[in-house]
Amino acid sequence: MLSIQPSPTRFDEIKVNLLSGLTVALAMVPEAIAFALIAHVSPLTGLYAAVLVSFITAAFGGRPGMISGAAGALAVVMVALVVQHGVQYLFATIVLMGLLQILFAVAKLGKFIRMVPHPVMLGFVNGLAIVIFLAQFGHFKTTNADGGVVWITGSALYVMIGLIAATMAIIYVLPRFTKAVPSTLVAIIAVTLSVIYFGLDTKTVGDLGSIAGGLPSFHLPQVPWTLETLYIIFPYALILAAVGLIETLLTLNLIDEMTDTRGRPNKEALAQGAANIITALFGGMGGCAMIGQSMINIGNGALQRLSGIATSLFLLSFILFASRWIEMIPLAALIGVMFVVAEKTFEWGTLQLFGKVPKQDIFVGLLVGAVTIVADLAIAVIAGVIVSALVFAWEHAKKIAVHSEVNDAGAKVYALHGSLFFASVANFQALFEIADDPEQVIIDFKQARIVDHSAIVAIDHLASKYKAAGKTLHLKHLSADCQELLENAKAVIEVNLLEDPKYRISDDKLG
Repeated sequence: MLSIQPSPTRFDEIKVNLLSGLTVALAMVPEAIAFALIAHVSPLTGLYAAVLVSFITAAFGGRPGMISGAAGALAVVMVALVVQHGVQYLFATIVLMGLLQILFAVAKLGKFIRMVPHPVMLGFVNGLAIVIFLAQFGHFKTTNADGGVVWITGSALYVMIGLIAATMAIIYVLPRFTKAVPSTLVAIIAVTLSVIYFGLDTKTVGDLGSIAGGLPSFHLPQVPWTLETLYIIFPYALILAAVGLIETLLTLNLIDEMTDTRGRPNKEALAQGAANIITALFGGMGGCAMIGQSMINIGNGALQRLSGIATSLFLLSFILFASRWIEMIPLAALIGVMFVVAEKTFEWGTLQLFGKVPKQDIFVGLLVGAVTIVADLAIAVIAGVIVSALVFAWEHAKKIAVHSEVNDAGAKVYALHGSLFFASVANFQALFEIADDPEQVIIDFKQARIVDHSAIVAIDHLASKYKAAGKTLHLKHLSADCQELLENAKAVIEVNLLEDPKYRISDDKLG
């Protein structure tokens, strides 16, 4: 009987995704524990979230290769809720968060993430790289005899720095000799074995908390199902849903650019929503995409769903069977891994953009990066988009102009150029000399673009001014859509069906 063996290419692909999944799982353990502690919940609450969210989004999401799990951006929002109301209210909040994310996906709003300007993306990436880098320094602290938190010093510090340097050296150097095994995985194993063999005294994963546990069990959040509960959890759920989706969809965009492929934002949002609901019902703290772990995975060449599924299964096996050994991994090895992730995530090319791109783009990128570091990812991205939109509006508002002349019939013709919208209305009004114009005035919109309702109101208002001055205004080459919405100017529109533009403008009355 003939047996069919997988082709070498397919076998190599499976191997890369499995080994990358193991590497990412090892790197996720301290992150999940740390984020759980930030949110004031047990380490297993963070690990269960990593297991379930990673599996569901990897299996059913819209971006193969992206890794999701318990995230720091969510943990900092959760802490106030947990401190004031307890962990059961957190579980109820995560359920509602998931429902909101599903509604987002059903409404097909994921496409709007494509509208995020490139400077905002650069600020997002660079800000998160710095956040990942700075977050590792929390592991350089310890508790003294008085219960206070102090920086480690002396031999403990030197050992940790040495192990971090060794980890980073292996990650950078090993690929020059072989890529058969992820260098990150080799570095973690090699540094762990060195610590055990030489009996080095250094902080390990076990110092953060035990990861031993059983399978997560189903339970409904133990909260009163009343309107009062909804009032408490809804604001948190809305913020968590927004932060989770923004971080996830921007990470999806980043991976799309890195791999020259195209993910499916709405499918990813749907999977994330379902994952958060299920996670909360099984005692997890919820999650979203993790840019650091995703960069490890993509850097290893793991672009299939198998990598995320493997990450989840390895994490579960750590909890069930291998907690003793995983807790032996020195934190220095994982810190070294995350330092490399931060370095590779940062877009160093942005440092060469100064003086080469518009100053406003530089400002937006710096703004988003700074707000990401000191405040919140969602606030940073929203602020960046708003500032970019205002800059765009300001620049285009300055580009509206007219060329005027008197034709053979003695009428003054204003040939309008540029876009007429809310930001350019004031400049538009200043272009006309109503008191000095002759009785017949023509405004030609052939080279102009009417963008929004503010523009229509401005045209309508201008028509009223000419009418009050006892003069006749003719509007040429104005689209039929604008004509429908004009009020006072309707009587003076000169319609040319052969030349009038057919574009539609942005106005609610047009549906």
